[in-house]
Amino acid sequence: MTTAAILKRQKKFFEAGKTRSESFRTKTLQALRRGIREMEPEILEALGADLGKSRTEGYMAEIGMVLEELSYMEKHLHRLMQRKKAATPLAQFAASSAVWPEPYGSVLVMSPWNYPFLLSVDPVIGAVAAGNTVLLKPSAYSPAVSAVLQKLFARYVTPGAVSVVTGGREVNADLLEHRFDYIFFTGGREVGQMVMERASRHLTPVTLELGGKSPCIVDKTADLKLAARRIVFGKFLNAGQTCVAPDYILVQEGVKKKLVRYLKQEIIRQFGEEPLRNPHYGHIVNQKHFDRLWRLVENQVVLTAGGLNRAKNPWIFKQPEIFQPKQLRIAPLLLMASPGSRCMQEEIFGPILPILTWEKEQDLIKFVESRPHPLALYLFSERREWRQKMMRRLRFGGGCINDTVIHLASSRLPFGGVGESGMGSYHGKQSFDTFTHYKSVVDKKTWLDLPIRYQPYTKEKEMLIRMFMGS
Repeated sequence: MTTAAILKRQKKFFEAGKTRSESFRTKTLQALRRGIREMEPEILEALGADLGKSRTEGYMAEIGMVLEELSYMEKHLHRLMQRKKAATPLAQFAASSAVWPEPYGSVLVMSPWNYPFLLSVDPVIGAVAAGNTVLLKPSAYSPAVSAVLQKLFARYVTPGAVSVVTGGREVNADLLEHRFDYIFFTGGREVGQMVMERASRHLTPVTLELGGKSPCIVDKTADLKLAARRIVFGKFLNAGQTCVAPDYILVQEGVKKKLVRYLKQEIIRQFGEEPLRNPHYGHIVNQKHFDRLWRLVENQVVLTAGGLNRAKNPWIFKQPEIFQPKQLRIAPLLLMASPGSRCMQEEIFGPILPILTWEKEQDLIKFVESRPHPLALYLFSERREWRQKMMRRLRFGGGCINDTVIHLASSRLPFGGVGESGMGSYHGKQSFDTFTHYKSVVDKKTWLDLPIRYQPYTKEKEMLIRMFMGS
């Protein structure tokens, strides 16, 4: 079935009004939940094939979060769908005002490879709950999960409500030639720019969930041992291939050595002396990204690798405990870095954590604010007032105080970027809002008509208009 035929079927399905009822939306969400439960072993196997994710990580970071989002939508859908009354100005007496939630229509969701199940199904849930039909295009870099997604939606969701199209760049380009009512894209900045440019041809609204270099700031008052544990978890989850992973550490100069020591200990504690022998530690998605990461660390100063202390010896990168090219695996790496280092010129998106230092607060603020606004920011400190000051002063999509990445897991918090890290947000109510047009309606009563708005105008009418309109 061609893209044009699929889209035509979906538009026809939407125009028939089948997605507008609460009953249909609820049944679709329930069917999706049943399908995920029944196909859980296949989903976990696919995540293992594409990214080397363990069953525990696959459930915790993908399936479990999708089920949480489904629970939120099922619980709150009735309330979200209701018209909201609004106050009516005195000048519009006698009338009542309301805001009506209305689906956009046919939506395109383009998802990435790093969390291929979560970041595909999560936005689909919001789009379906809002009453849209959805065409889902998963990444070609995660083919096993893409195949499972096709099977899941074909088996459990009404044809026409959600369709899955797979393929590479040619398919992406073809999709963007068609007119959708909304486009939701998660991925890299370059492709995001292309999506926005193509969408502008049809004046199609977009949400772009991108990324960026998310800083992790540590001051001298932080609980360094706990900070190290939470940083290592957030950074090396999914082998570092997480859009909100700490991209680099900015640690206050006086506690750098102590923090590095705790980070080394935590890498060993969480992944073992030889992480590449750990069956629960994932791999890089493909050769292209493996080679890119290799280039970022080649000839750099390595503080630790695979739980082992290393010096400035380029030959170590050939050792099996550091890199396994055939298996596309890279051990957790800590690097000494400077603002000019190669690893500071692009989003890393892998298990490499550069460490930089700061001393004065004004220099820290200048460093972060002089760069594109990141998708996430993390701050470790025991100084409450300083934490609040930094949260107000620095611009970023979302983040955590004294933890990492967990803000992504909440259906009660909107998730999205700002500036070059994206536009728009989703999760929970925000997902419903993203895929909904809120239509304002004034219901004017017929038993009274105020003549002052009609010509011919007189001084008396102007006086009354000014009185009603608060001048």
